[in-house]
Amino acid sequence: MPTSRLIPRHAAAQVDAALADTRVVLISGARQAGKSTLVRIVAGDRLAERRDLDRAQDRAAATADPVGFVDSPELLIIDEIQRVPELLLAIKAAVDEDPRPGRYLLTGSARLFGTLAAPDALPGRMETIELWPFSQGELEDEPDGFVDAIFTLGPELRHESAVTRADYAARIVRGGLPEATSRDDPRRRQRFLDAYVQALIDRDVRQLADIQSKGELRRLVRLLAARSATIIAANSLKSALGLSRPTIARYLQALEEIFLIRRIPGWSRNLGTRATAAAKLIFVDSGIAANEIAVDARALLRPGAPFGPLLESFVLSELSRQLSWSAQSVELSHYRDHSKFEVDAVLEDRAGRVVGIEVKAASTVGPDDFRGLRRLADRLSDDFVAGVVLYTGTATLPFGPKLRAMPVSALWQVSHNP
Repeated sequence: MPTSRLIPRHAAAQVDAALADTRVVLISGARQAGKSTLVRIVAGDRLAERRDLDRAQDRAAATADPVGFVDSPELLIIDEIQRVPELLLAIKAAVDEDPRPGRYLLTGSARLFGTLAAPDALPGRMETIELWPFSQGELEDEPDGFVDAIFTLGPELRHESAVTRADYAARIVRGGLPEATSRDDPRRRQRFLDAYVQALIDRDVRQLADIQSKGELRRLVRLLAARSATIIAANSLKSALGLSRPTIARYLQALEEIFLIRRIPGWSRNLGTRATAAAKLIFVDSGIAANEIAVDARALLRPGAPFGPLLESFVLSELSRQLSWSAQSVELSHYRDHSKFEVDAVLEDRAGRVVGIEVKAASTVGPDDFRGLRRLADRLSDDFVAGVVLYTGTATLPFGPKLRAMPVSALWQVSHNP
């Protein structure tokens, strides 16, 4: 269903709250994820000036006179701040001289701390709010409350669903980029997504990394899409692409900094082990991943199609969106031990309580689907809140203490105040 209406964003309340007590607020996220629209909504009736560093004249003015460019008695909105990172020093000087909250509202399509040219990036003076492409709850006007609900209710959470496998396939292919969700014609959506990825490579990635060949990077993106929701081994990428490990590492870092991909770290109680564990890779937008491997919603339902990996990547990206606004402060990782027990997603709050989530593309679930969750439950004992297999069926089913099968749509249809 196309989206022509103005869709409320969960992040708007966070930006409002941050402007009330923080000098500089940065909205960071993928290009065309809706940052400019969110800024217009948040700015509302506030007195504000706005400048866009994607415009050549604004970039020229910012580079020539950074101090004068950021001088404003009212809220100053600067779009695409990563284009002239030297402005951050001028902003820092301005807010140190006048520490009123709500001085600057910035947007960025690359992770500010990852840009090589970024100087000391306003520690203690700036709050960063991530904006992802639309969540399913935002698109459907649903509550998007699964994370808070599962930590509150644990295995007592229940959900029934009428969403079909075909509907899940359609949601995966549609993704959440506003322009893509507004296009009914799959061919027109494909044209947009093709151009979108190429523009990221041509413009944004080249600002962040030394790219020897755009063709190499394009092949890497397609290869990553084909391996979505898997642990990425540098050796396999090296042999498939004929690139060195340092080059692959540099390209992966750049793709993550422009919000095309995200790496989900491995989980361990030992923080040192967690930091070095192999990461699982997902695409920030499932529509891009599906388009890169040239599958439509109908093709996803055929035998042998990559429905499972794309559904897992879709779930992990929906969870990632939700963690950016949930009341619970939760970290997302995945679990894999030496005995090859695996759990697709591990949610851990600051008290060390854990929810494990498995993703199954099937509409039925059996005891073997809980193998990894049982291992995690045994390891954690009382810290294990619940283990959930998200599947494409319609009912919540018990599979033992703290273990439940639940429809995938619980992610966005469950309220955070159940």
